[in-house]
Amino acid sequence: MGGEIGRGPDRSRISVAELQGVLSRHQAFLRCQAGGARANLKLRDLSHMDLSGFDLSDADLSGAKLFGTRLEGANLSGATLYAADLRLANMEGADLRKADLRGACLRGAVLTEAILSDSDLRDGTIMHVRKNGDIAAHEFETVSVNTELSVATIRAADLSRAKISNAFVMQTDLTDAILRGTKFVRANLSNSNLTGCDLTGADLREANLSGARLSGANLTGAELNATRFLGADLIGVIMDDVTRRAANLDGAILSRELSSDGRSLEQILADHKVWVDSQGRDGIRADLSGVDLSGRDLSGQTLSAAMLHRTMLRGADLSGATMAMADLSLADLREADLTAADMRGASLERATCSGAILVRADLGPVHIQSNATRLWPANLNRVRFDGADLGAANLRKAKATQAVFTRANLIRTDMTGAELISADLSGAICTQLTLDEANTTDLRHTGAKDLILPELDDL
Repeated sequence: MGGEIGRGPDRSRISVAELQGVLSRHQAFLRCQAGGARANLKLRDLSHMDLSGFDLSDADLSGAKLFGTRLEGANLSGATLYAADLRLANMEGADLRKADLRGACLRGAVLTEAILSDSDLRDGTIMHVRKNGDIAAHEFETVSVNTELSVATIRAADLSRAKISNAFVMQTDLTDAILRGTKFVRANLSNSNLTGCDLTGADLREANLSGARLSGANLTGAELNATRFLGADLIGVIMDDVTRRAANLDGAILSRELSSDGRSLEQILADHKVWVDSQGRDGIRADLSGVDLSGRDLSGQTLSAAMLHRTMLRGADLSGATMAMADLSLADLREADLTAADMRGASLERATCSGAILVRADLGPVHIQSNATRLWPANLNRVRFDGADLGAANLRKAKATQAVFTRANLIRTDMTGAELISADLSGAICTQLTLDEANTTDLRHTGAKDLILPELDDL
């Protein structure tokens, strides 16, 4: 973007005093007060400035230089950031809803937990600056400029319904990002980290996902026509049957063999029980990580401290199984039967338990033998319990930050002392749910039935 093709714009450095005046008038503009004026910071140099927490909603930052600028928690909703230089900018927790980021350079930017829903990150067009300061497209030729998100950190950000068609996002960290309905048509997501992402209904037609990591990602209802998955790690990915049939998964990493030493599942379980009973002196600890055990009957089995990381257990019968201290992180436990299962101190971080039966399951803490006074809580951070039945289950002291309990049955569930920071109980049935001493900071509970929060028990 520049006054001449191939030449960059002359961005004048803004002083702190001038910026304060612009922001003051912008606040008056947002409040519809006399003397207010929309912030016009297009083509200005604000690099390395600290704008954390500032309200720049609807501001014009077209072509602005924001290299290394701190924008943590800033409100940039509806702002125009067309072709802005946001390299290495820190926008952690920023609000960028409906922002125009076409052609912006976000290389190396930090967007952790930022909100980018309905934003426009599509490619733009190289522009030039007229004498009056207006920015316009070239009259005689149109030169595409890619929105660049390469090497950016976008962990746990919300990009629902964002438009990212053709955007350059290679090697980007999108761990736990919310990408529901996001348009990634022909986007380059090669080698990106999409672990735990919610890609429900996303449009990934002709996108390049070669070498990407998608463990625990939810691709239910996603459009995968001509999507490339060569070398992509799909172990533990969540797909509905229709989506899986439509996708070309040639060259993708889907699961691993049951055992490299040729042991059957029955022998692995028997060896593990010996290992548990002998406290590790005999037998062999079970490592079933990444193995497809969907629909298997594992009821009553001893799986304490077993390695079940990214294991596919959809529809499996684990009723009455003993899984204390087991590693079930990123496991697929959809519609699994975990009735009365002993899961004390187990790690289910980012596991998907949608529609699972956990009636009377024990997900409380376990005493550490080396220190009888120390309790090891179950790790339920970011677990998806949507539509699950947790009736009378024990979740005492569980760490369930950002866990999803939408439409779950939580009748007589015990969450005493649990960490439920930013958890979602929307639409859940919470009759006789115990939340004494629980941390319910930023808890979402729209439509929750019979919910009584400790701090709101007088309502």
